[in-house]
Amino acid sequence: MTISLHLLVISSLVLIFPSLAQLTPSPTYTPPTASSGLASSTSTPNTQWSNVLGNSLYFYDAQRSGRLNEGTYGNRVEWRNDSALQDGSDWNLDLTGGWYDAGDYIKATFPLTFTLFALAWGALTHGEGYDQAQQTAYLDGTLRWGFDWLIKAHPSDDVLFVQVGSGDVDNAYWGGDENIPTPRPAYPINSSFPGVDAWSSAAAAFALGSMLYTPSISYNTTTSSSPPTSPSIANSTYASSLLSHARTLYNVANSTSNKTTYYDSLGESVSAYASSNWADDFTLSSLALAIATNESSYYLDAYNNYVMYAISGQKQVWNWDSAIPAIYVLFAEAAHARPALAAGAGLDRNLTGWQNETERYFDSIIDGSFKRSYLTRGGLLYFDGDSDEASLNPAMAIAMLMFKYAPIASTQDKTEQYISFAQGQLDYMLGKNPMNAVYLVGSHPNSPQNPHSAPASGGSNIKQIRTSPPTETYVLYGAMVGGPLSDDRFWDWRDDWVQTEVALDYNAMIPTLAAMQLLNQTSDPPYVNIQAGTYSIPSEQPCDAALPCSGGGLSKGAKAGIAIGVIVGVLLILAGLWYWKRRQISAWWSKGYRR
Repeated sequence: MTISLHLLVISSLVLIFPSLAQLTPSPTYTPPTASSGLASSTSTPNTQWSNVLGNSLYFYDAQRSGRLNEGTYGNRVEWRNDSALQDGSDWNLDLTGGWYDAGDYIKATFPLTFTLFALAWGALTHGEGYDQAQQTAYLDGTLRWGFDWLIKAHPSDDVLFVQVGSGDVDNAYWGGDENIPTPRPAYPINSSFPGVDAWSSAAAAFALGSMLYTPSISYNTTTSSSPPTSPSIANSTYASSLLSHARTLYNVANSTSNKTTYYDSLGESVSAYASSNWADDFTLSSLALAIATNESSYYLDAYNNYVMYAISGQKQVWNWDSAIPAIYVLFAEAAHARPALAAGAGLDRNLTGWQNETERYFDSIIDGSFKRSYLTRGGLLYFDGDSDEASLNPAMAIAMLMFKYAPIASTQDKTEQYISFAQGQLDYMLGKNPMNAVYLVGSHPNSPQNPHSAPASGGSNIKQIRTSPPTETYVLYGAMVGGPLSDDRFWDWRDDWVQTEVALDYNAMIPTLAAMQLLNQTSDPPYVNIQAGTYSIPSEQPCDAALPCSGGGLSKGAKAGIAIGVIVGVLLILAGLWYWKRRQISAWWSKGYRR
């Protein structure tokens, strides 16, 4: 009996540990100092692009919450500590782990799932770049840290925790990770308080994650007979677990009669990421599941949702609040890599139709017919209303989508056009801009020195965020900051969160973009040719949502208000003159009329 029990335990361990095993980094990677960004690469693969990839993954380790020594390679960010170890206790659950969302300490599921989707999608098509950079084990560790927490956050079919931590409490705290204020309430959605957007976004992330971990996955999204391969992180047991969560969450979203957003259900407590709609996330989740499972029923759902919710022709950015452009590109990829899905669903929509949809969107950006978008004088793609509080994020998202789609564009000219446009956006972020600023922290001496990050700042005085300490205590390697204003100017100030805050979703495209450059054997990033010290903070004051015309200049709203005031004042003066001289004016008018 005892022997049988031991054998059962041993056999169970044999089954469990392969499914949980993560890759061990070899060699290990530590970000080089910023001065290394001045040296041209002399090797293949390109050292600088490998560093961009490695640093951008390091950023996610710096954002970790929970017990940091868990996982294969433990904690490689020496200034970070275990934190938030009671998360979930208000529900008698373990919700420790995961990532802090941005420069503070809330954990937000909606941008997390957007991030995991983007990372997995990029690695699925360009994972070979991770292998070249010897970053595959760190990709595995990054994805597992996110997905493992997301599994915890989905403890039963309809329950998904969408936030841990209170925005009001968190925003009032500025300091290290050892004194994070408590309590840290957790906020779930369920069948009584639904959130189709959050359920669906998580399902889409789980679905593509499951593909990435599926052994010998075939997903050719290029016209080449030898496309880039997925990274070598296959694990069938983990893939099955992720797919199971994806199916369950989609079924819950699909079957709920009260389709609404999680913000509409839970209110202001989760307002930090209040999405404007759920239909795009719902459509994306069904399409992701179709590709992951090869089941045409999901594809039929996706197409019907695409039609029902009038997704065709919409002009939106790609971010945590809008999946529209990603839907276009993913439909085109599916038509190329999974052509049987449409046929199995009884649809005749082929690659040409999805090329037309996708290229109509991309071409509107390039030719200027996308009314909310334009290129700044320095060349940054800017979307009014979306770029105002993080200008680089939507530009990098479009760059990733264009790079992904370009190999299956309808003509060679369009392929080259999309690659060129996308490359221009990436180059801008990495130094080819009027400020000579390199917007990836730690990559170059001209990189931001003071990102808006409470744990990295080393400060504790919320009233002196900019100056205490004068320079950030720790280097947040690989973090892409919010970016410059629409006039291409950038202020490296911690209190200007519009320009200097960091976030999970801001960084979501950078690893893929770097992997693409490695596979394309692109020459050095532009920052290699930029002299150190050629960036300086403008002498004027910025005008943005964080510092609304602080001590100088006027915001657009203020200027508009003054203009309206002047116009109204002139009209009042004219009206007064008319009233005072009305009889004389009437006489003049009558005399003129009689002539």
